[in-house]
Order: sequence, then C-alpha cells, then structure tokens
Amino acid sequence: MTPATVLLGRCRELVRPALVDAVGRLHPWTGEMAAYALGWADTAGTPDTGGSEGKGVRQALAVLGAEAVGADGADAVPGAVAVELVHTFSLLHDDIMDADALRRQRPAVWKAYGTGPAVLAGDALLAQAVATLAEAPGPHTAAAVRHLSHTLNTLVSGQAEDLRFEERPWSGPGAVEPEQYRSMADHKTGALLGCALALGAILGGAPDRTVSRLERAGRHLGLAFQAVDDILGIWGDPRVTGKPVHADLRQGKKTYPVLVALADGGKAAHELAMLFATAERIDGETAAHVAALVEEAGGRTETREEARRHVDAAHRALREASLAHGAAQELDVLFTHLLDRTW
Repeated sequence: MTPATVLLGRCRELVRPALVDAVGRLHPWTGEMAAYALGWADTAGTPDTGGSEGKGVRQALAVLGAEAVGADGADAVPGAVAVELVHTFSLLHDDIMDADALRRQRPAVWKAYGTGPAVLAGDALLAQAVATLAEAPGPHTAAAVRHLSHTLNTLVSGQAEDLRFEERPWSGPGAVEPEQYRSMADHKTGALLGCALALGAILGGAPDRTVSRLERAGRHLGLAFQAVDDILGIWGDPRVTGKPVHADLRQGKKTYPVLVALADGGKAAHELAMLFATAERIDGETAAHVAALVEEAGGRTETREEARRHVDAAHRALREASLAHGAAQELDVLFTHLLDRTW
C-alpha cells in the first residue's frame, strides 16, 4: 500500500460508523439504494463484497482539515459524512442527466432501480447530509451548515453550466472556451473538495483566514482532480475506470482536453472541428481517431499540465496557512497521489 492509500483507509475507518448510521436513518427503500450507490450492497440489499465504495477522498479531506488546524479528526466526522452524502447525491443525479449507465463497474442507480427512484434516493441523501451536519455538537455547527449551503448552491450552478455546454457548438461563435470550462469545473468539482477541507477546519475551530486558505487549496485540488478525470474519460483503462474506452468522446462531452485541442489552431484541430460538425455519432473507430487527434493537437499534454498547475497551487495554499506539521504533510501526500491516479 502507498502512504496515500493508508491515509485514505484511516480516514474512511474513522468516518464509516457515522456514515452507516446516517444511511440507516433513511427510509428503507432510499436507504437500500444509497447502500447500493455507496458500494455496500447489491440490488437485493445483500452485502456486496465486490462493490466499490470509492476512495473516500472528500471525507478524508474533512478529517485532515480538522487535524491540520490542531483539532481531533473525530471533530470533523459530521462534516465528512455530509460531504460524502452530497458527493453520492451528485453522482446519482449526474448519471441520470448524462445518461451514464455505469458507475464503478456496476449499473448506475437509475439503471438498477429506475430514474424516479434514483432521483428520490439522491434527494434523500442530500437531506440527510444537511441534517447530519446540523446535528453536529459544538459551537461551530451553524457556521458549518452555512458553508455547506453556500457550496450546494455553487454545485448546482456548476451543473447548470455543464448542461448548457451541451447546447453550444464545438467551434465558432458561441463555442465553449477552456476558461469557461475551468469555471464550470471549479463550481461543479472544486467547490465540494474545497468545502470538505473547510468544514474540517470550521468544525476544528480554525479562524476564518485559515478556513479560507484551506478551501482555496481544496478548490485547486478539485480543478486538478477534474483535469485528471477528463484524461481518464478519454484514455483511461476501462478495467479501472469502469467505463467504456473513449467514454467521454462517445457521449459527446465537452471536456478540457477536447476544448484545448480545438483551440490549438493546427491541422489536427481543424480536422477535429470538421468531425464534430459532421459526425452524427462518435463511436468505435471514429472515437479512436478523435482521441488520436486530440492528443496530436496537445489536448492530453496540456490537460496534464493543467492538473499539475492546480496541484502546485494547492500546495502553495497549504504553505500559506498555519497548519499542524504532520497533517500538512499528509495533505501534501494526498494531493500528489490524486494527480497520479488512474481511477
């Protein structure tokens, strides 16, 4: 095991009992779907040893956020549960909106249970996230709930931007610019990772200045995370990602590698623009050719550099905060691990 894997496991073990308790307070049906979404059970409600419950990055950030400001990681557990439930809620709804049939190498919740039930399960997870945080003991609960509420509005804004991108052309007037995509990713992905670190710091009693710097570190990490996700969405190994090869291209998603490749202006970029303008469907050999053109136009390399720039910015934000040395080192380890991930 790598140090980051051990770290994620430690935080997951700390949070897991409270997460199980929170899901157990849901209606039995929505609780069953939540357990399936979290990789704990199959569609019959039977414990599923082969299910993937994810890496637990957001809950780990909450725990480390508290430890980084000198508090006990246990102080952040309500925040860790809240961000994990919000993340799961967002995946349920995203899969419906994107028509993604697979999630973590299993049918998505909407494919396994139906669209209506999946929407309901997502709603239940969101409500339970807020309730869990609101019931946290201590003097900092109200501030934590306010921060989560602000983040939820930001997440919805990011998802709205993402959906509107689908209506815009690939090139020419009205095309999505890389900077616009970056703004969307900051809202949709960066906000929740920033919130996770901030909630840990808030519940740990940190001053506003420290909370702000940790949130900024988390948001940069989120942008790096999204950039790596975009690389994996085109070139990732399906046995690891759980999605078909060239998945994002097949679905016609406007992701950062494609957008920066189209902006390159060279021969490959021109051919890409022509393909997107004329192809009724990108599949099979066409998807492989598009992926090669994106790489030729620098999309893969530039997206990798984008991820590295944001991880470097996240490291700088950590150094600007007055953090406990051991926890700060663990955050550095986790940030670097997320840059090099293949899942």
